[in-house]
Amino acid sequence: MVIEKNVSLQPFNTFGIDAKAKLYCNITDINSLEDILKKHNTQPIFTLGGGSNMLLTQDIEALVLHINLKGISIFSETEDAVIIKAMAGENWHNFVVWCLKHNYGGIENLSLIPGNVGTAPIQNIGAYGVELKDVFVSCEAINIKTQKVKTFTKDQCKFGYRESVFKQQLKGNYIITSVNFKLTKVHHQLHLNYGAIKQQLNTFNIAKPTIEDISKAVIAIRQSKLPDPKKIGNSGSFFKNPVISIEQFQKLSQNFPEIPSYKVSDKAVKVPAGWLIEKAGFKGKRFNDYGVHNKQALVLVNYGNANGKDIFTLAILIKETIKRLFKIDIETEVNII
Repeated sequence: MVIEKNVSLQPFNTFGIDAKAKLYCNITDINSLEDILKKHNTQPIFTLGGGSNMLLTQDIEALVLHINLKGISIFSETEDAVIIKAMAGENWHNFVVWCLKHNYGGIENLSLIPGNVGTAPIQNIGAYGVELKDVFVSCEAINIKTQKVKTFTKDQCKFGYRESVFKQQLKGNYIITSVNFKLTKVHHQLHLNYGAIKQQLNTFNIAKPTIEDISKAVIAIRQSKLPDPKKIGNSGSFFKNPVISIEQFQKLSQNFPEIPSYKVSDKAVKVPAGWLIEKAGFKGKRFNDYGVHNKQALVLVNYGNANGKDIFTLAILIKETIKRLFKIDIETEVNII
């Protein structure tokens, strides 16, 4: 177990920001994690997973623990379903691919989402009509201060729209080490009605899709809209889609009759933040080495050597403009560090 000093985190965050870690340790087994937490219990700790849902605006004056715990196994199964245990350091998309190879259904709509398994519950990742909470059973996490391991049930995680207890009340208190998922083995429930999935399946000439077909459709859609972080630094969707009241939506519709929406309840609708940002004129706009992606206005990008503060300043400008034009508050989905 080696602790390095003054390590660049540029390879470990999808925005490609060259922030430094005062101290850095790569964690590959739970015993090492427990040991280092005991030895450094007075040291500020920063937990790093896949680095896909954060914007580094400064150096990290803490001990950065890079969680690379690996392993996928069957916890239990019946004729109809299986509970899979995946360790926190597994790449999320690789985990989806593993499940598809075994014909386990439930997360095919979450294909190609960047990041690792361990950070997925923190964000309650979601896409194309499916959220992590839909297949979540439990997760194991270690208390940073006491090193005690606790199992969190779905109710205890308090999942919301891109939210969880780990992002709110327990932020910075626990490190997730593994997650259990309940997936289907037969009679898969297909989610086809969100976004352009049906259209993409028609393009593939697929009338009776399998879960693998849905995954391929989602991948094609994402690749057509979202930049590859290996080529252009980004963190996927930077903003949440705001939920507004029916009354507010009706008022907006008078000035913007083409505004899209998705019904959330009898009293509220969800408005695509990407549409608002594009309508405000930011889509494709570039500021030196950073800007807004030209195919998806939800995505802020680092074209080269931008720093996190510049990108955060752009995010604030976008939020203020949306508030001024539409009287809507949009929140960041990405964690600002």
